[in-house]
Amino acid sequence: MKIYIIGYVGSGKTTLARRLSVSLSIPHFETDNFVWQRQKEGDVRNPESVRDAQFSQALEQSSWIIEGVHLGWTDYAMDMADKVIFLDIPYHTRTFRVIFRYINQRVGKEQANYQPSFVMLRKMFQWNRYFEDRMKPELLTKLGAASEKVVVVNNRKQLDDLLIEFAK
Repeated sequence: MKIYIIGYVGSGKTTLARRLSVSLSIPHFETDNFVWQRQKEGDVRNPESVRDAQFSQALEQSSWIIEGVHLGWTDYAMDMADKVIFLDIPYHTRTFRVIFRYINQRVGKEQANYQPSFVMLRKMFQWNRYFEDRMKPELLTKLGAASEKVVVVNNRKQLDDLLIEFAK
């Protein structure tokens, strides 16, 4: 099974991907980890050639779950996926989650792949707004072309129903 999960910052992509990865015994990849070389003193952007090579290696797996917010260079994974899940969670819910996550990371209750700084928090708000205003229309057009395998999740009930469907 190949599952592609896309959504904004704070939509629950990583949480859903981790849950499905465990329950289905399928490896899980975050597109951010192809873009960034994680370093203790701060992330460094990978050259596109490195990013693309790592991404291709993940896609060569017989089964995978890929989650992220990137468009363009990841479109091939959406095409390959058996199921594409778009977490279209309301803006106010995502905003609350971003703040809650930041607090938990700062007090050490939650791990982060990045340095949880105030600058990063501000960037997350900016990225969230940018996705809502600019990327979402493009994404909806792309998803419309593959509508037979796309599931749009807007709330907790739809998410719970989706998890039950995967458990069958």
